Amino acid sequence: MSKLRPLEGTYEAGDARVTIIVSRWNGEITEGLLRGALAALERQGVPDEQVQVLRVPGAFELPLAALKVANTGRVDGVIALGCVIRGDTPHFDYVCAECTRGLGQVSLDSSLPVGFGLLTCDNLAQAQARSGDNRENKGEEAALTVLEMLSLLRQVR
Repeated sequence: MSKLRPLEGTYEAGDARVTIIVSRWNGEITEGLLRGALAALERQGVPDEQVQVLRVPGAFELPLAALKVANTGRVDGVIALGCVIRGDTPHFDYVCAECTRGLGQVSLDSSLPVGFGLLTCDNLAQAQARSGDNRENKGEEAALTVLEMLSLLRQVR
């Protein structure tokens, strides 16, 4: 067994400045994701005044808003929350793929953690299960991921 200890992040990032970008499309679902993200940040001691919430029309707009926020230099991390539910056309595939690609690119270009809280579900029941007040809330997971990555990246610097 190696004596080398890997660096790992924690959720302790109380001084983090975070922007949460929330899609208004499928608002019942995205509001649940937002509640999960805010609860996670609060539990980890991130003060309300260090959290900004922006709303965009839909998931496709998340990457552009994330890029603009990241480029301000006033945030340490971005949490993107949205929901796309499969329909009868290929629209779902295009929106999901471009949103995913765009958010990943924002993270790489800005060197900031971008929490991926985009639900890509086959039906409403799946979306409700992943955005409810439960352990499966993907908004909470996205917020915790940003905090963990902030902690890790600070160690790497």
